[in-house]
Parts: sequence; C-alpha cells; structure tokens
Amino acid sequence: MSERAETPASPLVERVGSLARLRAVADAIGEIGARLDERAVCEDLAAFLRRHGYDAVAVDVRPEEGAAWVRAAVAGASGLVDHMEPRREDGPGRAYPDTETDGRPVRVVRAPLEWQGRVLGVVTAVRLTSAASGGPSGVADHETGMVQDVARLTAAHLAHARSLAATERTAYHLQQALVAEPGRPHPNLEIAGRYLPAGAGTLVGGDWFETVRLHFGRSLLVVGDVMGHGLDAAVDMNAYRSALRDVASTDLPPHRVLRQLDAVVAEHGTMRPATCLLIQVDPARGAATLASAGHLPPVIFAADGAAELVEVPVGPPLGTGVAGYEPVTRTLSPSDTLLLFTDGLVERRGEDIDVSLARLSTLRLPAGSGPERVVAEVLRRLDAHHAEDDVAVLAARIRERHTPQ
Repeated sequence: MSERAETPASPLVERVGSLARLRAVADAIGEIGARLDERAVCEDLAAFLRRHGYDAVAVDVRPEEGAAWVRAAVAGASGLVDHMEPRREDGPGRAYPDTETDGRPVRVVRAPLEWQGRVLGVVTAVRLTSAASGGPSGVADHETGMVQDVARLTAAHLAHARSLAATERTAYHLQQALVAEPGRPHPNLEIAGRYLPAGAGTLVGGDWFETVRLHFGRSLLVVGDVMGHGLDAAVDMNAYRSALRDVASTDLPPHRVLRQLDAVVAEHGTMRPATCLLIQVDPARGAATLASAGHLPPVIFAADGAAELVEVPVGPPLGTGVAGYEPVTRTLSPSDTLLLFTDGLVERRGEDIDVSLARLSTLRLPAGSGPERVVAEVLRRLDAHHAEDDVAVLAARIRERHTPQ
C-alpha cells in the first residue's frame, strides 16, 4: 500500500477549509439530535456525513462499558464499510485517514463519539478518491477535524438519549410495579386490570388503579390520572395511592374519601393535580356508590354485552382544595361488569370527548363477558396498544353466590 506526499496547503485553502468546517458544524447543530432516541441520533449522524460528500458512513455504538460493538446506522455504499469494525486505537480523541479499501483509493476518517471521558461509539466515514493521498494536507486535516467536531456533538446527543431512555425505564418499572400490585378486594369481587404505556419515546405518566378491602364485604375500586408524564408524575402517583389507602381505611363513603384526599394533597402543596374515580361496591346489597374528582365516568357491560355509560356528578380534580364532591348510587347485579378507565383509552387528538365516550358506550361485547374478557376486548377494539396517552383500566364483577342444594 503506497502513500504519496501531500501538498502543503496554502493560506487560502486553510481559510476555505476552516470556513467549511464551521459551516458544517453549524448545519450539524440543526440536523442531528432532533429525535432523542439512540438509533435515531446515529442515523442522523450517518445521513449528515453522507450529505457532506462521504460515499459511505457507519456508526457503531457500545451500549455499556465492555459490551460488544453494535452497528447502529449505515448510510451510502454499505459495501465500503461492512468489513470495517471499531479498532482499539479508536479511543478518546483519535481520528485518522487510511488509503485504500478493496483496492480502491479512498480516504477513511474515524472519530470516537466521546462524552465526558467515555467512548460511546465510533463513526467511520469513507470517501472514494482518484488518488489515495493526493491534494493539499490542509484539506484532509479539515475533513478529519469536521468529522471529529460532528462526532463530539453527536456524542452529547447520544448521552442525553441514553439518559432519557434510562429515566423512561425507571418510570416504567416503577409504575408497572405499583400498578401490578393493587390491593386485594374481597373474594366476593372478581377483578382484572391492565396498564399500557404510550408508544415508544413517550414518557410514562401518572395513570393508576387500585382496590381497597373495606368492612362488611365491601370493596373500593379506584382509577386515577396524575397530570403530566415522566418520573415525577409516577412518583406523585405513588404518593396519591398511599394517601388514598390511608384515607380509605377510615371506611368513609367515596365522596368523603375524595374530600379528605383533596385536603391532604392541597396541604402538601407540591404534588401535581390528579383526576380520580371511586366506586364502592357492596355485593350484599347489589349496589355501587360512585364519586368523581374530574374523572371520566365508568361503563357497565350488562349480561347481553351492551354498554351503558354511568352518569356521575363531576367534582374538581384533587389537589385544588376546592372539594365539592357528590355521590351517586346505582344497582349492580352479578351479571354486570364495571369498567373504570383513564382518558388515554378513549381520547383522540382533535376529537370531542363526547364522541370519544360514545365510541366506548356503543361497543357490544360477547354476552356474559367477565372482567378479563371485558378488559381484553375493550383494549383491542379501541386499539389501546397504539393510544397517544397512557391507558389504565380496571374491571370488576360481583361473584355470584351459589346456594348449596
């Protein structure tokens, strides 16, 4: 492999190269990192260098220290970079040209994606040339410098994307742990619940559900939604849930539980507002008492699978200190299945909420559907797995008592 001496760059070439390098970095600021997702950031980098004259670009990342390299993005003629892997020399602050690939004259520039002393990845950029090492040395230096500059910018976005992903995972696992372990209702109540986070890249929110066992065979069903998303919303959701358990243990009716909870949260002063729906189910009386703090009403699916939207007086969200909650009681038979839900189940962007609720209330499920079937059918028919917001649903049905013959 032969090398020819590079021609020293003139002051004019140096100046033009410096300006081109500055312009490239300015362009990169606007074109790389708009999507804070690790793979998307790498794709932005590869596409950027491809647009700036390189015939092939590969970006390799290392998910964690000591892990194997993973190719995250390729742009251009992949055959030029398929065989190129990160080298041990591709460490902090290292970028260098090569001379040929598969017998074809090329210039190869590698630069580490380094952030705070840690190499997160390596970018390899290949440009076909008519001669492997011809041209002024200043041109090559500025090309290498531009790739290094853009790589440093990309590394910052990559670190932020990983930090955001870690926060999302923490919030998701916290919420999954909390929602997956609701309190135990009385055995005379059959329940099913599900929590679905919004799509990829969306932070977990404060949606939750709960059941609280009360005296005399009664159970309190709860669904709530803390305003906002992310770890803070999930933490506040946990605080709401703990406070609710304490207040509900006093065995107050649902509207008074909301009143007490509103006072506790308002006095706390730092928790985000939340909506909440409480339903106290009394199987012995075949009755359900409902109260709402700014939450959407529940649906009852009858034995024939028809849905009925239950009208509930709506008070202000929790945390306002205004109170003003009213109860409503209705009959509930063992053939009825209650469905409580958060707004992510029904709301659609740009659509009136009455239209959204009508979509749910006009569903017709298979006759005799119990809680598990109701939850599964409703989530499927409303395409909740692709909802724009988090979804929490809780279904319950009174267990029918069989008298010994």
